[in-house]
Amino acid sequence: MELGMIGLGRMGANMAQRLQQGGVDVTGYDPGEQARTQLQAQGIAAVAELEALVQALPAPRVLWLMVPSKVVDASLDSLLPLLSAGDVVVDGGNSWYRQSQQRAARCAEQGVGFVDCGTSGGVWGLQEGYCLMIGGEQATVQRLAPLFQALAPAADRGWAHVGPVGAGHFSKMVHNGIEYGMMQAYAEGFALMAKKSEFELDLAQVAEVWRHGSVVRSWLLDLSADALQRNPALDGIAPYVEDSGEGRWTVAEAIELDVPAPVITLSLLERLRSREDNSFTDRMLAAMRNEFGGHAIKRSEGG
Repeated sequence: MELGMIGLGRMGANMAQRLQQGGVDVTGYDPGEQARTQLQAQGIAAVAELEALVQALPAPRVLWLMVPSKVVDASLDSLLPLLSAGDVVVDGGNSWYRQSQQRAARCAEQGVGFVDCGTSGGVWGLQEGYCLMIGGEQATVQRLAPLFQALAPAADRGWAHVGPVGAGHFSKMVHNGIEYGMMQAYAEGFALMAKKSEFELDLAQVAEVWRHGSVVRSWLLDLSADALQRNPALDGIAPYVEDSGEGRWTVAEAIELDVPAPVITLSLLERLRSREDNSFTDRMLAAMRNEFGGHAIKRSEGG
């Protein structure tokens, strides 16, 4: 098979390499010269214009978008006029599933197929393979099966056609919401052990023990053990945690469907809380305790 990879960032470039290793002929596109040069250094063709990318592929074409969700529509604006009936667009990024359904309808107007592929694996995907949650029409997904088999950890596992268009990104959205909760639980547990100075626990050692036979073992724990081994005190890491949107979408969906999801919701709120350098909420709490109970207030510097 042949494929055009649009977006050669951390994920897109690594996926292009894994596809090429799996026997798929890949041509990449990225507006950034450095991204193209780095891919070309891996022996994979890369072009500077979408027109050149489309022309390099035999019909019916397969174009895989690996771009931030906020620029998917702009990418389609540029891409769709260049495509023909029978071509397929795959969105492998973290898009909101409702938008994926709308984009599929837009593509269908000119006979272009659309597949939403929730992709998990991060920077380790090139080495370990990617977990792929795929939404789209059965015939289209079946046609693209060799691509998914090349990207997955193995041809017979790690990828699945989970439903119609939207189902892939919906599944990935919930996956990431669960990830938020798991990460928060690990972080709180290790913080508790770090605070227990009486035992002088070696957190890297504990994490390594848990990795073998424990009911809390996981890939996240493997990565945590590696991080603690390299940097036991987490020196130089600011207590500021970003979110890429999927947790918010998961919480909104839980509210819409009347499904209680307190762990995922609180883990999202903790990420928001991490970004407050001088929390008004906490200062307000201190002021209220002083007002009703006369509890002492700790004065800030300069205050």
